[in-house]
Amino acid sequence: MAYDFINHWDNLYSSKKIEEVSWYQKSPQTSLDFIYKANISKDDAIIDVGGGESFLIDHLIDDGFTNLTVLDISKVAIERAQVRLGDKAGQVEWITSDIKNFSPKKKYVLWHDRAVFHFMQNSIDIKGYYDNLLKGIAESSTVVLGTFSENGPDRCCSLDICKYSINELSLLFSKDFSLKQGLNTLHKTPAGSTQAFTFVSLVKN
Repeated sequence: MAYDFINHWDNLYSSKKIEEVSWYQKSPQTSLDFIYKANISKDDAIIDVGGGESFLIDHLIDDGFTNLTVLDISKVAIERAQVRLGDKAGQVEWITSDIKNFSPKKKYVLWHDRAVFHFMQNSIDIKGYYDNLLKGIAESSTVVLGTFSENGPDRCCSLDICKYSINELSLLFSKDFSLKQGLNTLHKTPAGSTQAFTFVSLVKN
């Protein structure tokens, strides 16, 4: 029987405050820097894959972006983000879906994913993600992808992950994308540990 990832993430969000989860960032500066460098318009379509309760969407709303979508596997995470945002939540399209089952209804100019892709554990999962990515992006669009780096942890939230260097991500996406920028960075968790991340900006050929 396939593992129930929906319950896994719903239970995790239900049992912890947002400030307690390992990926918590009050200000997701690395993601914001990559998004701003993409030089997109404020009305271009942006999707935050695995955005859940991330504060990225708060910053994008406050910075005047008007065509925002957040996708997450956890309904609990999305509902908590909507409560936090209050009236601003109405400025966002919210989608509850496993990214591998996502059927995009529009073309996004920027696709952002911090710490979802590294949970794709095999070639089938990776292909499902990749195929849906290609369905959901416009020509010359930008993909901002953050994963655990080759120096990062082997597991996260009791799940195995895959680790990637800048070069490995670039090669994996090279059929359809060109590497625009790569960055290795460190994230300090609320518990005080440090996680090594790889961030890349990829442009659709």
